[in-house]
Amino acid sequence: MASTKSALKKSAEALQNHQAPAWWRAAKLGIFIHWTPASIPAFAPTGYNMVVGEEVKNPHGFAESPYSEWYENSLRFPGSTVANHHTATYGQKPFSDFGPEWEAGLAHWDPVEWASRFAATGARYVVLVAKHMEGYCLWPSAVPNPHRPNWNSSRDVVGELASAVRQTGMKFGLYYSGGFDATWNEHPIGSFGDVPLAVPRGRYPEYAAAQVRELIDRYQPSVLWNDICWPAPREELIPILEYYYQAVPDGVINDRFLCWSPLWKMARYKFVRKIINNAAAKSAKKEAGLVPPKPEFFDVRTPEYTTYDEIQSVPWECVRGMDHSFGYNRASRPEDFITRQDLLWSFSDIVAKGGNLLINIGPRGEDAQIPEPQVERLGWLQDFTAEAKDALFDTQPWSVAEGSDESGLEIRYTASPDSVHALVRGPVNHLRSLTFTGLKSETAASKGVALVCRSDNHGTTVEINTDLSPDVPLEISFPEGKRSQA
Repeated sequence: MASTKSALKKSAEALQNHQAPAWWRAAKLGIFIHWTPASIPAFAPTGYNMVVGEEVKNPHGFAESPYSEWYENSLRFPGSTVANHHTATYGQKPFSDFGPEWEAGLAHWDPVEWASRFAATGARYVVLVAKHMEGYCLWPSAVPNPHRPNWNSSRDVVGELASAVRQTGMKFGLYYSGGFDATWNEHPIGSFGDVPLAVPRGRYPEYAAAQVRELIDRYQPSVLWNDICWPAPREELIPILEYYYQAVPDGVINDRFLCWSPLWKMARYKFVRKIINNAAAKSAKKEAGLVPPKPEFFDVRTPEYTTYDEIQSVPWECVRGMDHSFGYNRASRPEDFITRQDLLWSFSDIVAKGGNLLINIGPRGEDAQIPEPQVERLGWLQDFTAEAKDALFDTQPWSVAEGSDESGLEIRYTASPDSVHALVRGPVNHLRSLTFTGLKSETAASKGVALVCRSDNHGTTVEINTDLSPDVPLEISFPEGKRSQA
């Protein structure tokens, strides 16, 4: 027993000391894919944010989740927007009927075309949802589901996309919903307070572990992206993570492997659920969104639909959809989608603070196509990274992340081995000169064109003759740039 405890301690220390590999830190842009049977009904209410403000305290708030991939959970709340929509549209049709319809849509799927489109954005990695909370598997799993037999694709979607993605030179990762599986636990999830009760127990931890090992063996994912939590104690998680790193030495795990604890049973009491919801509301207010609690083992942090105000020493990625959902939502209006200005500036801001952007697409279920509003935004990223790639990829934060010009222009800084880079945005105007306070450099270039600049102890002023767009940040590089002494 003593030797077992000693070995477990040694293994835990090794996992705690594991670092995100260089490829991930340099990547800056990844593509997330939520594409499940819920992409057939593809419906969620808009205008409700379940992870910000006082709404977090609502014990049934998740019934109105804007995430369409939560469709089956929302359906479990009689009178919810989704339940009413489902009855009006499908009558008494069970959710499980959407599985075969989703697989039928694969007849229109071209994984090579997807991979080519993703690579064109400059993305360095792709993370596919292999199993979401409804428990449907996008690969022909050999691990049987005793509660919903054959609840998986007979076509190896995971394997086909992995091959297509890797042929472009991108890394391939997998998401697995370890914490939730609706086929193993039918408890309706109304709020954060319900999360401990909704995590399946019994033989589910064994099932989840077997599936994750199967995914590792078959596909060697460069990213192992768990969600919600891990349904077993740390002594059962540690061997799985060791197994993963042995198979994929330069692999990455995220920060959602929080281990199940017997204390979670206390959530059966209403006052405990209220305490959890109040704590979640307090955290959401502080972080302006969802930031997962920090687990014992992780390589990268994953704030959801929110970012950090300052440079982070710990690797992180902002995870978000192009609208208010990850899965495809037919109800999304044009105003629900992120604008070009916000998308490109958010990406610039994230990179300046040491993060990656993991931007999500939600394909349609009926024909496996990426909806036009999402294609349009992938195009925006493609155009932007083609112009500003030197300031984005393979960079690290500079000594400061942001600044501003006296005229009101906003600036974000990044650094590469031989240059400092500035990304600039502001109102439409004809830019004649721009002062970078605190930056000292004798030369500057934008889009390969040398610029006239002068430098003193307070900063560098660049003379430039161009129209500044409020939508697309302007990239300026300073070879041998450094921090001013003033």
